Amino acid sequence: MILAGGQGTRLSPLTAKRSKPAVPFGSKYRIIDFALNNFINSGIFSIYVLTQFKAQSLTEHIQRGWRFGTFLSDYFITLVPAQMYRYEELGPVWYRGTADAVYQNLHLVQNYHADYVAVFSGDHIYKMNVAHMIEMHEDTRADITIAAYPMPVSQASRFGVMQVDERYRIIGFEEKPKEPKGLPDKPDTALTSMGNYIFSAKALEELLHEAEREGGYDFGKDIIPKAIRDGYHVQAYDFARNPIPGQTGPNTYWRDVGTLDAYFDASMDLVSAKPEFDLYNPEFPLRTAMEFSPPAKFVHEAGDRTGRSLNSLLAGGVIVSGGTVRESVVSRRVRVNSYAEVNRSVILDEVEIGRHCRIQNAIIDKNVHIPPGTQIGYDLELDRSRGFVITESGVVVVPKSYNFK
Repeated sequence: MILAGGQGTRLSPLTAKRSKPAVPFGSKYRIIDFALNNFINSGIFSIYVLTQFKAQSLTEHIQRGWRFGTFLSDYFITLVPAQMYRYEELGPVWYRGTADAVYQNLHLVQNYHADYVAVFSGDHIYKMNVAHMIEMHEDTRADITIAAYPMPVSQASRFGVMQVDERYRIIGFEEKPKEPKGLPDKPDTALTSMGNYIFSAKALEELLHEAEREGGYDFGKDIIPKAIRDGYHVQAYDFARNPIPGQTGPNTYWRDVGTLDAYFDASMDLVSAKPEFDLYNPEFPLRTAMEFSPPAKFVHEAGDRTGRSLNSLLAGGVIVSGGTVRESVVSRRVRVNSYAEVNRSVILDEVEIGRHCRIQNAIIDKNVHIPPGTQIGYDLELDRSRGFVITESGVVVVPKSYNFK
């Protein structure tokens, strides 16, 4: 069960008309694609995607690009919108938290007769062999297994923080603590929850029913601490031990792109010469909705009117017509016209950049036509006067379909 109903308010304006899992990433993907690929590449083909806020874009993406055939009943990716299934019991309420989203759809688990239920977040960038985590869940005979990611204590207050014993059994859990506790042997490092859980089905059902009676609606805030208090076996899974086919070394890349700066930084990670997050591993393919775009094209080679791209990621249909793109992620059917310069930016679908434009440190959402000679990212006061969001690190965000006057 993939939780894909988050509003993603900290990603606004990218989430003004779409949910966070539907935000484009990496020139051709959506954020939800990475969770889906993790399951498919792990041999898990029975997937429910729980949606709620501004789900139209996400719904169209999954319906268009993530369908199995109709002959195998256990192979499905099914969208589950918030539909007040328990209306008679709960009244007119939408999903009230991560745990409540699963509680309101427990009938899906029961109908499937599942032994184990994976409850994963749909809004992070990472690769994971989920089957390996399930094997450890079985080997330790845990009731709950939580994927764990170490990070500096100074950055851990936005996440659930675990305390573990020598066998990695979780003995304490705090959701978004103001003063996170470090590990006993590494006091500057906290063990944080990635928001990915494996539940034994019986334990999941028991805990959700108890939480509903007590008014608990969130896994991190309510379910996990209660499970520890009540003596359930809650196990931490060391994400760095997760083996990815075709990848050497530990699996250490996981990014919560919950803020505009985090989204921008993760995008810039992709354009380095040897990115830690590799999109090109054939043994762990990353699929997305099929789209029949023509190849990227570079035209003109005369003096300073040369179409070129340096250290960048470009999707199909991009035309760089006498302009220059450096250290940028450029999505489908973008056109960069003569003498324009794009530096360290994320450009989403159907953007046209006029002649002599200069753009740096920017995120340009879809369907924006930038007039010739426009500068973005050079004069932040001018950008602010246009109504653009400017992040703490100075990234300028141009909203979808913005009309330059």
